[in-house]
Amino acid sequence: MRVTVYGTLIVATALALAACGQPAQQTAAPAPVETKAASATETKPGAAQKPLAIPDRFDEAGVFSDGLASVRVGAKFGYIDTKGEVVIKPQFDFAGPFAEGVAHAGIGGKVGFIDKTGNFVITPKLEIVDLSAFSEGLAAVRIGEYLQGKWGFVDKQGKLVIPAQYDVAGSFSDGLAVVRVDGKWGYIDKQGKTVIKPQFASAGSFSDGLASVRTGDFVTGKDGYIGKDGKMVIPAQFDGAFPFRDGLADVRVGDKYGFIDKQGKFVIEPKFEFADSFSGGLAAIRTGGEATGKYGFIDRDGKTVIAPQFDFADLFSPSNGLAAVRIGAQDTGKYGYIAR
Repeated sequence: MRVTVYGTLIVATALALAACGQPAQQTAAPAPVETKAASATETKPGAAQKPLAIPDRFDEAGVFSDGLASVRVGAKFGYIDTKGEVVIKPQFDFAGPFAEGVAHAGIGGKVGFIDKTGNFVITPKLEIVDLSAFSEGLAAVRIGEYLQGKWGFVDKQGKLVIPAQYDVAGSFSDGLAVVRVDGKWGYIDKQGKTVIKPQFASAGSFSDGLASVRTGDFVTGKDGYIGKDGKMVIPAQFDGAFPFRDGLADVRVGDKYGFIDKQGKFVIEPKFEFADSFSGGLAAIRTGGEATGKYGFIDRDGKTVIAPQFDFADLFSPSNGLAAVRIGAQDTGKYGYIAR
């Protein structure tokens, strides 16, 4: 799910982790991106309406991981399996995806990590008010309320192994975690040592050895990609830049999204009103505006393989080929799943 917070299925903390770029006013800019004239999206023969594999009966639905997906029914979150059967009844005030065998969740004042039976197995003895999924053996947690609280990292024993000292912290990926200190973003290693000093207006997590960062200020700056040595690999030239997945990254030029390779060359020209990352060879795209547009999926050639028909579409799970979709408006619609 393309968001700039930890996710809609957990207590949200505003982050510039999923992407660097927000809608920006353009001032003096680096060399312009060379693109071909955008053309209408080509539809692959056979692209048609996609039936639901799991009926649209949930008020919210997440990406499948470790065979389970978090769903909301009314005000409570639980988990379903790939058949759509409820395996952990809705009871949590928030519930995130399973990762490394556990999922972050909370009921009332109890916050921690549950196993696949729905029982809390890690409950750090800390004043945690927000937390994220485990990644590479560590999970980011915020101790203290939003304005005064700080982020650190716990291990699977619930021990705080990297002190709570960051304004914001993302999950570890490729051995590094993105953190914000005094309004600037940089990267630390798993010992808590700063390896890329905070210097960027925003920054994303590493994937495929690259991370998106924003140079200049947050509003008028441009996004590019750095390597793990902190050096710019793909020059800052995009209005928005997102993580590499399956060797491609979606970027925004003006108000259109396209996809680049790791050399920074466009392989799918900017022509979509919205595009999410590739997963399992497909990427969700939107035709039309945010309020009334429809979501479908393209392949790596940029051809439409699932016709735009949904009011929202999430990533396909790489493990089981299911993707959450919404039918109906954001506040009244229902979520189900389609199969790749």
